[in-house]
Amino acid sequence: MTGEKGGRRTRLRGIPFFLLVATAYTILFFHDRNQALLALHRGGTILVRILPVLVVVILFTGLVNYLLRPGQIVKHLGKGSGLRGWLIALMAGVISHGPMYVWYPMIQDLRSQGTRDGLIVAFLYARAIKVPFLPLMIDYFGLGFTLVLSCYILLGSFIQGWIMELLSEPGRRAG
Repeated sequence: MTGEKGGRRTRLRGIPFFLLVATAYTILFFHDRNQALLALHRGGTILVRILPVLVVVILFTGLVNYLLRPGQIVKHLGKGSGLRGWLIALMAGVISHGPMYVWYPMIQDLRSQGTRDGLIVAFLYARAIKVPFLPLMIDYFGLGFTLVLSCYILLGSFIQGWIMELLSEPGRRAG
């Protein structure tokens, strides 16, 4: 969906994407007015619901870009980051909050600055652990079950990230 044509990005985003969505809503409005209004209402409701998280992510992204230089990100999350990179990705995934797609712009930014693909996968998978829900989970399923499941999720995050690194670097062998 992305690519370069003559040095110019061909991504469908920003104003072209907005115009495409507005055109789709306009066509839907003339086809079925009630469905168009219902879709618009639902879209607005979702936007209002994710707006606080989106603002936090934008502020966090700005803070990361202000405080960290690309060299620092590569040092902590790039090639050669080792165990520290994995631990940062897993812990960041656990403490992150909100819908996953809200994090995509920041992850894209980190990836463009040299963050390893495996660490991104580990981050996304580790988001399955929801810190605010842990007390409720312990109450329903017990402390032992919650600890074992959380460890399996973290282990699964690491394994999927590791597999991603193997797939993204075909010349590299496991071991």
